[in-house]
Amino acid sequence: MISVNLKGVFLGMRHVLPVMLKQGRGAVVNTASVAGLFGGPGMAPYVASKHGVLGLTKVASADVARLGIRVNAVCPGPVETRMMRSLEAQRNPRDPRAVHDANSANTPTGRYAMPEEVANAVMYLCSDLAGDITGTHLVIDGGRSGSGGAPSAAQH
Repeated sequence: MISVNLKGVFLGMRHVLPVMLKQGRGAVVNTASVAGLFGGPGMAPYVASKHGVLGLTKVASADVARLGIRVNAVCPGPVETRMMRSLEAQRNPRDPRAVHDANSANTPTGRYAMPEEVANAVMYLCSDLAGDITGTHLVIDGGRSGSGGAPSAAQH
């Protein structure tokens, strides 16, 4: 988990930042998670890796912001993907749909994000429309984390 989620982000930035420095501009968007903002029982490696991604994002941004490069992160909550289906089945092998329905019910929008919605947020952060946004993260969780409670472990 740490190798893929954290070391992978570190190595990716280590390879793209020199190219961006040479061209004098660029935008990096790392993938964290709402788990990078909140903890959850039984999720120590995942939560630690995603907190680390947010830390790397902030440090890298501080290092290169004056050189024309922006570094941000997205923090998705549950997204309609095969990975979420697998996690739901792990949490409740007899009725994974119940996990999905409970997670959706605890989200103000009443649903998981769609992959395209996460992609759109990344495209925005890469665009000139986000020209002065760096060193931060964008939460894509249907309002769950802003509605007064941290997401449950089942939502990550």
